[in-house]
Amino acid sequence: MSAPDAPQGTTGTPDWAARADHGARSVTRHFGRRLLSLPGTHLATPIQPSNGFPGQPWNYWWQAHYVDCLVDAGLRELASGSRFNGGDRPSAGRLASRLVTTVRLRNFLRYVNSYYDDMAWLALAVLRLDALAEKAHQPGRRRNARLQKSLSPQFESASTDDMGGGTFWSTKRDFKNTPATAPVALHFARTGKPERAQGLLDWLDATLFEPTRGLYLDGAWIKEGKLVLAEEVYTYNQGPVLGALLELGGDANLARAAALVGSVAEHLTVCGPDTQGKLVLRGEGAGDGGLFTGILVRYLALAAGDVRLPAPTRATAGQLVLDTAEAVWAGRTVRAYAAHGTSGKYDDDAGWLIFSAEPQRPAAGTYPAGTAVELSTQLQAWMVLEAAARVQLLSVPGPSLEL
Repeated sequence: MSAPDAPQGTTGTPDWAARADHGARSVTRHFGRRLLSLPGTHLATPIQPSNGFPGQPWNYWWQAHYVDCLVDAGLRELASGSRFNGGDRPSAGRLASRLVTTVRLRNFLRYVNSYYDDMAWLALAVLRLDALAEKAHQPGRRRNARLQKSLSPQFESASTDDMGGGTFWSTKRDFKNTPATAPVALHFARTGKPERAQGLLDWLDATLFEPTRGLYLDGAWIKEGKLVLAEEVYTYNQGPVLGALLELGGDANLARAAALVGSVAEHLTVCGPDTQGKLVLRGEGAGDGGLFTGILVRYLALAAGDVRLPAPTRATAGQLVLDTAEAVWAGRTVRAYAAHGTSGKYDDDAGWLIFSAEPQRPAAGTYPAGTAVELSTQLQAWMVLEAAARVQLLSVPGPSLEL
């Protein structure tokens, strides 16, 4: 089945909000489930076709990014006055709230788990969910306050002076890395602890920043009394560092943020016959890697709209978002498939819209007909489309999606 025509605005430019709606419907309709058929629950199955039990295997942090994507869609719902899913189906904010509740149920009645980065992603998403509720003039959920009260001490405990600073990745406490330190720093920055946040960023700059490329390495161990670096460079590590630098602000942090955007454009984009003159971010495959590039794009969208950054930096960040989103959209395919969602059977006129695991490759290549599709990659695509919708609004007068 051919993919639906690209939604266009009145000027012939892509309508990124409409495209983001396609991504939102694809994920919520085909991956969203009740947990054990319990009313008022919502969780995403990690793969489709699935074994019928959502959240098995359990990918806590995938669900956290699902919350974030639903908040993005909820902001657009407020701005447009219409629901992404149409009709009387639950709003994005309502689904996000159900999802937060269901994560606790699936995680054995607690939000704490063994990985500090997982917990940081959920805590950040719930901060945004609270802000969405406030913007919609809805009462805040005491559940969200309890979540923050439960998780914040975890971040304090994991951010120690061992290895000179930083945040442990897991409760094993044998590895400190960017994936944990950066989102924890961002959480500290957004919850009134700027000194703690700045200390973590300074540790990252001193320990894991690779000056040749201007990017952040993955992490570090202490082995036989010596610091040993994990020298991999991943797209998603750069994203929350950028977000924390912007959140804290100040001349030094903003200069580092601007340099980081330039380094991403230079070293983390792909070249090919279909990308000439474009800044398309590379993909990191499937599994957990299927979320990596989307996370970076989320924070590039923030940089694109931050007037404290130089205009060329903002333009580069915006181009990275839009060019990557265009590649994601162009590579989509459609599969004639309908799944059972939270409210029964959904039928999308366009079928099941599937996005590639990697922006530089078409979905038909990463997900040939008949193969199972992973939630992480589809969340990534949705995240990229939401970021493009945010960037597109920067040049259009009207309601802001900032949150």
